[in-house]
Amino acid sequence: MEPINDFFSLLSSFLWGWPMIILLLGTHVFLTFRLRIPQRKLITGIRLSIKKDAKADGDVSQFGALATALAATIGTGNIVGVATAVALGGPGAVLWCWLTGLFGMSTKYAEGLLAVKYRVKSDDGKWYGGPMYALERGLNMRWLGILFAVFTALASFGIGCTVQANSIALLAKETFGIPTWIIGVMICVLTALVILGGVKAIAKVCTVLVPFMAALYVVGCVVILCFNSSYVWPAIELIADSAFNPSAAGGGFVGATVMMAARYGIARGLFSNESGMGSAPIVAAAAQTRNPVRQALVSSTGTFWDTVIICALTGLVLVSSILAYPDITYADGAALTKVAFSKIPYVGAPLLTFGILTFAFSTIIGWSYYGESAVNYLEGRRANRFYRIMYIVLLFFGSIINLDIIWNIADCMNALMAIPNLIALLLLSGVAARETKKYLWSNRLDDDMERNGKEWKAL
Repeated sequence: MEPINDFFSLLSSFLWGWPMIILLLGTHVFLTFRLRIPQRKLITGIRLSIKKDAKADGDVSQFGALATALAATIGTGNIVGVATAVALGGPGAVLWCWLTGLFGMSTKYAEGLLAVKYRVKSDDGKWYGGPMYALERGLNMRWLGILFAVFTALASFGIGCTVQANSIALLAKETFGIPTWIIGVMICVLTALVILGGVKAIAKVCTVLVPFMAALYVVGCVVILCFNSSYVWPAIELIADSAFNPSAAGGGFVGATVMMAARYGIARGLFSNESGMGSAPIVAAAAQTRNPVRQALVSSTGTFWDTVIICALTGLVLVSSILAYPDITYADGAALTKVAFSKIPYVGAPLLTFGILTFAFSTIIGWSYYGESAVNYLEGRRANRFYRIMYIVLLFFGSIINLDIIWNIADCMNALMAIPNLIALLLLSGVAARETKKYLWSNRLDDDMERNGKEWKAL
């Protein structure tokens, strides 16, 4: 297996290299100005996300769709991933990560808009959408939609399933001494109880789990910042200065460069919030919304919460801890995170453990819907039950085996998902701009979507 692992490791490094980073970030910036900076309507998006629109068509509430997307997005990358970016790129990586999230809101907005614009209704009354439908119905490129669906299904078994189960099992074994096979069985049972109920059950669990786990983690970060209060402003100054002048960080970061800070910060931001990857719009298409722009605004808040808030807080906690405790070893991202949280007496380490466990489990249930929707696009509803069973079985195997090769394959599938999605976003940016002008900039957010054959075609 070693040659295969080396191949996918090399391919992953290539796919997530500068070309992909430039393509993703360039799309973020392009859509920001093409759509006339929809980030300005952040407050409106937050308001809509908690407002019920029950009379509108859809399977789940707008908040349910947002919570499910956040469940799949908020993960260990928000904790350990940011620490790794700081360890490799220096404190300046935090600013680049934050900027990526700020511009990425426009891409997540466009993804949500196109998902609702081109969604379809099945004969049993359920709604489906996402990049595959936008490619097929908006651009007449079904072949590219099929490729996206294949990459999404494969990615769900990797980054959404086995690697998350493995993270939970190893952490539980290390912390509590529980054998991995027992944890594997528990994960399978809990996941089955949720995903066998379909998107409505998934959304129902996520609407409770996501706000709770995110709020608890944010409170933990705020407590650490209170302990480090005298170092918070110096940490902000250090982050800003070292983003463009890494030598300002001093110490072990002297070897860092602007390119390293930008690369690791941008890459972590892109990977964390998944803007441009095409996963989140799959569940956005199931939202109860009267027009595409309403859900687009709600979807854009996902990137705000994930990267602009949670990743930024994590970065500030880590950098302020480095300043407050010079003895911290920051060469290892995971070790840096553990040391920072251990500064909270008694509850710091358990809080970090709980955060990682819940973040990983939420990713499992969120990605199960993405993969199922992709399989549904490829083979129809008859394949849904088979997919769910396979997903649950692989959760167990992911808990008990070494997953180095799976990580590399999953990284490759995530990058390959992004390519057809970005094609759809760029080629349909005119459609997104027209819809935005029609509903958002003309103050018609409360108008219903026009029901014509193209937009309401049934499966």
